[in-house]
Amino acid sequence: MCFSAALASPANAGTPKAAQPGDVVSAEPTDFQVFPGVSLPTHAWKIQYNSTDAKGKSNTVSGTVLVPKDDREGPRPLLTYAVGTVGIADKCAPSANFPVGKTKEAPLIEGALLRGWAVAVTDYEGLGTPGTHTYTVGRAAGTAVLDAARAAQRLPGAQEKGVTEDSPVGIMGYSQGGQASGWAAELAGTYAPELQVKGTASGGVPADLPKVAEYNDGDEEAGLVLMSAIGHDAAFPELGLDGYLNDEGKRITQIMKDGCLAEASEAGANKSVEDVTTKDPNDQPDWQQRLAEDKLGTKAPGAPVYLYHGEADEIIPYDVGKQLRADWCAKGNTVEWTSFPLAPHAGTAILASIPAMNWLSDRFKGEPTQGDCGG
Repeated sequence: MCFSAALASPANAGTPKAAQPGDVVSAEPTDFQVFPGVSLPTHAWKIQYNSTDAKGKSNTVSGTVLVPKDDREGPRPLLTYAVGTVGIADKCAPSANFPVGKTKEAPLIEGALLRGWAVAVTDYEGLGTPGTHTYTVGRAAGTAVLDAARAAQRLPGAQEKGVTEDSPVGIMGYSQGGQASGWAAELAGTYAPELQVKGTASGGVPADLPKVAEYNDGDEEAGLVLMSAIGHDAAFPELGLDGYLNDEGKRITQIMKDGCLAEASEAGANKSVEDVTTKDPNDQPDWQQRLAEDKLGTKAPGAPVYLYHGEADEIIPYDVGKQLRADWCAKGNTVEWTSFPLAPHAGTAILASIPAMNWLSDRFKGEPTQGDCGG
């Protein structure tokens, strides 16, 4: 953190300026490959930047800033993009996999770059930096997404390519990224009011974690439930997850901490809570409180939202998405809702990518949207 403070302080200042959220701690050139061996003509930097954890304390998060190699003059639009679940180990981070073309959402991100937008991609807290990834802890994810945008605006190399404080900002994410982008949208007005947020596109949003956990308990995607418990225990060590786990739970937890999504999914598949615990932490008031704090829909995002969900989503209940729409609409926010008939979870991310970016493009152009809360 001393390095961060030094970066932020004026030359020869007597007292170093305290690091501010979004301050760049370090930056180094990297590569953006859409697929292995397929690079896009993009200026790319792997960064570490200052952010804020779920308890309001300063932390350092890693990420990537991407700017198309084109002749566009600034200020160019800036998309802060929140990826879906990749796993818990540092080797799973987007910044670790962009250079080798193994980030699954790279083709979606390419769509933004081809429009001339700059893109900031957070790794989230603990995914690429010391500590365990605070998976699905909403507030920590939301601040990481917003501070990635701030860091992009403060990165000298990106500034030279048109990423400025006047850049219109869009927020986008699906699944875990849907939660993170939703939280960023709700926090933006108070946490990062200087960002010119024009709209948020969020899909497959796990807006109510207890309902998502109940939906997946004991099924093929049950590992996500234990991963979420690991993430909350990382953010709030006083929850004491280890004290609830049986030997099988401890074994699977270690696999999840050491591996990426494929290993975690395999290890946790078809496991119910009772298969991995001696007693259910979800029955405890402290766990219930922390999970309740993650709920989206208690505050209006402020800027318009494009919200989307697959009607055949096998991981995030369709009703959870519809409820988030109803909650944001009830708060007076402008929401445009799109559902995809017969579309499963992963398929919806692909189907919605172009419509979502088209919607954001209109917001960047200043075109109005009425939403469809009345329909």
